[in-house]
Amino acid sequence: MNRDPLPVRITLIVLAFLVMAVLIGLPLVTVFAEALAKGWDEYVLALIDKLTLSAIRLTLITALISVAINLVFGIMAAWAIAKYDFKGKSFLITLIDLPFSVSPVIAGLVFVLLFGLQGWLGPTLQGSGIKVIFALPGIVLATMFVTFPFVARELIPLMQEQGTEDEEAAVSLGASGFQTFWRVTLPNITWGLLYGVLLCNARAMGEFGAVSVVSGHIRGKTNTMPLYVEILYNEYNFTAAFAVASLLAFLAFVTLAAQSLLEWKRAHS
Repeated sequence: MNRDPLPVRITLIVLAFLVMAVLIGLPLVTVFAEALAKGWDEYVLALIDKLTLSAIRLTLITALISVAINLVFGIMAAWAIAKYDFKGKSFLITLIDLPFSVSPVIAGLVFVLLFGLQGWLGPTLQGSGIKVIFALPGIVLATMFVTFPFVARELIPLMQEQGTEDEEAAVSLGASGFQTFWRVTLPNITWGLLYGVLLCNARAMGEFGAVSVVSGHIRGKTNTMPLYVEILYNEYNFTAAFAVASLLAFLAFVTLAAQSLLEWKRAHS
């Protein structure tokens, strides 16, 4: 039972709400207020604009591909770290955490150095007709880099806590590796896996720094929603900029609601 004096508790609670209101509440209110400043008609027109729809489509495609690939590799990495003992495990964990400590802009520059026209692999890829930088593959690679840790990092402690007894029992009863994963491991990590995918998807749709470097800002082709918001704002098209930003904010609310639902289901499962 908390024994702090009542004035202390009230002060801390009020301060917490004030900070949340200033840092989160006011900016969100401002986004939607500016987006609707000229009425619903202008708001809808901004969202159905051809370039806006292109940015939305590219964002969704990038998120879908990045999350799907990170889902597979995240499960593989978490399985290897949690279920096996091998030399280099700590180094592998460090590599998984690397995107958390590296600036996304630096990550984008690295991909340009690797796959750009003057990069290490760029001329070879260009000769084969494969374009990575200033195209969808580069945007997906940059997004994958910054979002890779989310699935793996959510699963590693969960799998380590569960141990290997269930899998060993399944194998001893004659189950194959796939059957063991599908019928034993996956049901035990379902909520953690969904939570990691949710966080990965949220970051993928909102990524700016790394994607900005590798995209080239080609209108109608390589602008994701965050990049398109910047372009509209720099062109003083504030209504359209805040309209697209409000769509990103709405996606953030959906993500938050899904996150809360998953946490509730995990606590009551």
